[in-house]
Amino acid sequence: MTHVRFIGTDGTIREVVAAPGARLLEVAQADGQPLEGTCEGQMACSTCHVIVAADDFDKLPAPTEDEEDMLDLAAGATRTSRLACQIVLRADLDGLTVRIPGEVRNMQGR
Repeated sequence: MTHVRFIGTDGTIREVVAAPGARLLEVAQADGQPLEGTCEGQMACSTCHVIVAADDFDKLPAPTEDEEDMLDLAAGATRTSRLACQIVLRADLDGLTVRIPGEVRNMQGR
């Protein structure tokens, strides 16, 4: 199992446990986190934008060019921003910490 820490917009920390192979977006939504995922994980929007803790960011595979294009549309994007629909949990990501951004821009990229 993989533990994930969500830091809410108000600073509240929630830790959940998920099975390896689960997508972070689905785990977040099941926990009631305010990630819309308007495009249902098709990488056609940025409404599942999260900010990954710096210590965890390098554990993730590099984002694709399409993901980087969507992140260009995300409100408040940072150097460690990713789309939750593109993060597949693995055992080595145990303890992954992500922050939920304070604002979301719902713009279709395609």
